[in-house]
Amino acid sequence: MTSTITDAANHWVFGYGSLIWNPGFPYVSAQQGLLRGAHRSLSIVSHYHRGTVEMPGLVFGLVRGGSCRGMVFEVADREWPAVRAYLEEREQVTAVYRDVMRPVRLADGRRVSALAFVVDEQHHQFAGTLTPEQQLAMVRAGVGLSGRNIDYVLNTARHLAELGIRDRALMTLAAVLEQEAV
Repeated sequence: MTSTITDAANHWVFGYGSLIWNPGFPYVSAQQGLLRGAHRSLSIVSHYHRGTVEMPGLVFGLVRGGSCRGMVFEVADREWPAVRAYLEEREQVTAVYRDVMRPVRLADGRRVSALAFVVDEQHHQFAGTLTPEQQLAMVRAGVGLSGRNIDYVLNTARHLAELGIRDRALMTLAAVLEQEAV
């Protein structure tokens, strides 16, 4: 196995939240990948997709430190302009993310440079570190243009579990939300 980043004509997108289960764009292949230097965090106040200004929800972001397992989507070069425009419209509604290229280790051992959306920690919608109780309160209340915040969190947790990806904080939060739904 080589540790150099592959030099391919295609492009790569790293998904760590809803992109895992709802990419919304055409792709050539998808496999798990590991991004180092950032971790998945339910730390972005959502005023659009999963909440409103009056009743905000919470969505995931990549926050500095640690590592994150997710899905990496290979996009054909000919599709890239349209996919890039779609992702810009979907992810950058309020410019809370910085879109950056990061090295990602694929499950097959290759390293690729993938587009990732990391949190702009200076943005007013970055919530920082919230207690589980604060997260639960916001997730329970949030409903936005893309639906209920609870559904977003549970869908992400279920898909991560199906992929064998462990995220202890998310799984603990999801277990509480699932118990309440019974």
